[in-house]
Amino acid sequence: MRAFVHELRLLAVALQFLTRIPVPLRRFDPQWLHHSARHFPAVGMLVGAFGACVLAGASLIWPAPVAVLASMAATAWLTGGFHEDGLADTCDGLGGAVSRERALEIMKDSRLGSYGALGLAFTIALKAAALVALAAHSIAVAAGALVFAHAASRACAVVLMGALPYAGDVDHAKAKPMARPAGALAPAVALGWTLALAAAVALTGSGTAADALPAALAAVLPAALPSALAAALLAALAVTAWCGRWLRRRLGGYTGDTLGATQQWTELSIYLALAALLLPA
Repeated sequence: MRAFVHELRLLAVALQFLTRIPVPLRRFDPQWLHHSARHFPAVGMLVGAFGACVLAGASLIWPAPVAVLASMAATAWLTGGFHEDGLADTCDGLGGAVSRERALEIMKDSRLGSYGALGLAFTIALKAAALVALAAHSIAVAAGALVFAHAASRACAVVLMGALPYAGDVDHAKAKPMARPAGALAPAVALGWTLALAAAVALTGSGTAADALPAALAAVLPAALPSALAAALLAALAVTAWCGRWLRRRLGGYTGDTLGATQQWTELSIYLALAALLLPA
């Protein structure tokens, strides 16, 4: 029971760290932030569910493009643009041919450069385009994609933490506990969250489970959903592997900003994979 309560406490710490949601804690141990990384995908589920609810509600009033942009704005508001900021800083720091030291210095600069603006704009535009395509086909599928992508992409960031050392100055890190090696437990639990979610969604979309669902819901769940989710997760892991190789070569490891970039790019890869596999050419 004590272990279960501790895991709930870690989940609360993760929620406090990654979102704007006020989470009252009677006491705080910096080590909890480090250990909370294993529950980042669970926070991603909540963020994605919030976006899915906004998408579903907005789609009753406006066409798919407006509803999708409203859902994306909602998730960015809920997280304070935490990951988008990391993406922009990463693009600014690593977009040009600069040294490792100069790249790290640029990423600490709060100003937005041309590489950051372009990287952020194209990533958001591609995410919106893929989600609009999914939403035009089925709001239910687009909503499910939001939940799955937000969870899986945060798991990918945790996997990167386990695969690479911290590249920045630990003493000057904004969140020092996150600069410590993640070990094997955090990535394993994070992937466990993602696989459990994928299995639940795939079961919902399978023929056997679909028979027990309301006809209106079963009709909008593609038969190819389970295989599409598996392929989307593989695509996200492939992007994570590419990010890991790139960051090891350029920086020698990860930083908080590069984790944000990894989350954004793996989220995008999931939307693109689902759109490619579930929509007619």
